[in-house]
Amino acid sequence: MKAIAITPSAAQGSNISALTAIELPVPVAHGHDLLIEVKAISVNPVDTKVRAGFNADTPRVLGWDAVGVVKSIGDAVTLFAPGDEVWYAGALTRPGSNSEYQLVDERIVARKPHSLDNASAAALPLTAITAWELLFDRLGVKENGNNGNTLLIVGAAGGVGSILTQLAAKLTNMTVIGTASRPESQQWVRDAGADHVIDHSQPLSDELARIGIPHVTHVASLNGTEAHYAQLIESLAPQGKLALIDDPETLDARPLKVKSISLHWEFMFTRSMFETDDMIAQHHLLTRVAKLIDEGVLKTTLGEHYGTISAENLQKAHTQLETGRAVGKIVLEGF
Repeated sequence: MKAIAITPSAAQGSNISALTAIELPVPVAHGHDLLIEVKAISVNPVDTKVRAGFNADTPRVLGWDAVGVVKSIGDAVTLFAPGDEVWYAGALTRPGSNSEYQLVDERIVARKPHSLDNASAAALPLTAITAWELLFDRLGVKENGNNGNTLLIVGAAGGVGSILTQLAAKLTNMTVIGTASRPESQQWVRDAGADHVIDHSQPLSDELARIGIPHVTHVASLNGTEAHYAQLIESLAPQGKLALIDDPETLDARPLKVKSISLHWEFMFTRSMFETDDMIAQHHLLTRVAKLIDEGVLKTTLGEHYGTISAENLQKAHTQLETGRAVGKIVLEGF
């Protein structure tokens, strides 16, 4: 089968050019695995991070977002049959979706939304899981609840932010404030349902004061946590909650004490990485999101379609993601 993998490259400078087309044997499904023929993928920051840190001798297939068709199933599979159209993010510990075929555990897979084409659906699995877990599992927000609470989403125009803004605006009673720094990204956040949009290139406390909101009860910090950390603490109300998904070099928790602010991490690969007892929660979560899309409650976060799944187009996608200026998701489709 065709695949695009990160291969050994020079120790200095970017290794984006080391994303290379290779041939691999088609894997065989056993146990809870589905063998899926990949139809469309999207690219996430995790792809760029794994690629940048690659230093092994064996090429690694990246990609943690896909839509495809089940071709065969393992002997323990109960949720799917060959021919089912599915979507999923996969597991960080296994080969990714930048290949014609991929093995994925059925417990982290769901049927794709009927109302979306493959490219539009491929934009969502990883970010939808991340956003849902962050909002409902980590921050403890309740569906149709949290009246009077205010959620600040830092980096609301990105992949996770685009769907998190929708989830918070449509499924909770919170006031939703998204941050974005450019006119086009600010409009994107408004279109996703944010009640207010502020500029994270300015002091956040000043921007919140500008819209008449002195403090927020919840923060979802999706990027730049280290740069905004002091401002986030200042902007949070006493007994507020701070959740993050990025990777600050250091994070001193002591300044959180005086306000009794709680700190929460979200990493959507935790369940698959450790095969937790509730691993199937991601199957249920993606099933629910698909239903919400088909009902018109949520919409795709596809930002740009980069063409076929090729080494050249993946190199372009990685390059664009690393600028930090991508709006929505970058999707590729077909081999």
